[in-house]
Amino acid sequence: MSNPNTSGWRTATQCVHSGTQLDENVKGVNTPIHTSSAFGYGDPADNKYPRYYNTPNQKAVVDKLCALEHAEEGMLFSSGMAAISAMVLGLLQSGDHLVIPKEIYGGSYSFFRTELPRFGIGFTLINDTTPEAYAAAITPATKALYMETPSNPLLKLTDVAAIAKLAKERGLLSFIDNTFASPINQLPLQMGVDVVMHSGTKYFGGHSDLCFGVLLGRREPMQKLRTHAVNTGGSLNAQTCALIERSLKTLEIRVERQTLNAQRIAEFLEQHPNVLKVNYPGLPAHPQHELARKQMKGFGAMLSFEVAGGGTAADALTDRLQIIMPALSLGGVESLICSPRKTSHLKMSAAEREEAGISDGLLRLSVGIEAAEDLIADLDSALRAK
Repeated sequence: MSNPNTSGWRTATQCVHSGTQLDENVKGVNTPIHTSSAFGYGDPADNKYPRYYNTPNQKAVVDKLCALEHAEEGMLFSSGMAAISAMVLGLLQSGDHLVIPKEIYGGSYSFFRTELPRFGIGFTLINDTTPEAYAAAITPATKALYMETPSNPLLKLTDVAAIAKLAKERGLLSFIDNTFASPINQLPLQMGVDVVMHSGTKYFGGHSDLCFGVLLGRREPMQKLRTHAVNTGGSLNAQTCALIERSLKTLEIRVERQTLNAQRIAEFLEQHPNVLKVNYPGLPAHPQHELARKQMKGFGAMLSFEVAGGGTAADALTDRLQIIMPALSLGGVESLICSPRKTSHLKMSAAEREEAGISDGLLRLSVGIEAAEDLIADLDSALRAK
């Protein structure tokens, strides 16, 4: 038995209860794990199979995420990149064109640059994300506008409502990578976006032990791309889905704590004599702070900062940290730091990184749930050491 309509519940309640499928016989409080890869059949429209993205554990997670993101339909994938590729290749075809910001996650950038030409899909990379820049890049072949906001790793913002409005006016689809914000801090579908992507590995998983991706959106585009997704595979097993569902129950309290910590750390770094620049939309000095206040419920738990001395100084700083761990990925309960030139944006050339504003001295910090005072002391010690 699934929970009733949960649209009237507040976010914290939806995190815990939306989508849960209760077993009336056993009366457990959690969704049972259905380990079967084979299910009985009856109505062909309801045949269940993991690759069809419709098994009970998949549905439990998707229903919870749809409630949180205010989506009509959703799908789970084996990674964030599997979700992005399904969204683009499932909704665009040879001869179509896509508008993409130049400053996005390096893996997405590599996918667009490497794979889209093989499928005959054209694209234009834009240097800034104003409505004017998007509009100027639209061609007669354009079918979609792509956003990533806040961006990885410079935390630049895009006016989501304005770009979604532009897409609708031109008869185009709008896509967004909402990973950095999560639905706790930003709800793009309510601003008019068609399809939202998350690397669920990050905040949805939240404990640095799961890898998956999510697509959520309006019913029409989701149903269209579902055909491509079923044909190419990329679904998740029941055990992983059960772990995702468990993690989502604490999503709001984790992200709220992480966001509060990030604000305090950003304010500390902004005043530090050994820090050249801090990128965090919660700072009044951020050039798009007012836009962040307008479209985000919270400013998020990701920030980046630049230290003097380039890559050598950045590497030395990460080596001196005692609590914050130098590691790939983000969004977990533990604070992680990385050098984009060595990790998320390794696939971009040095020239491309420089053009995007990603310096060798830039460090990206994913703030966890530890005590903010301890994290600040750790950063201060590492920054002051010689």
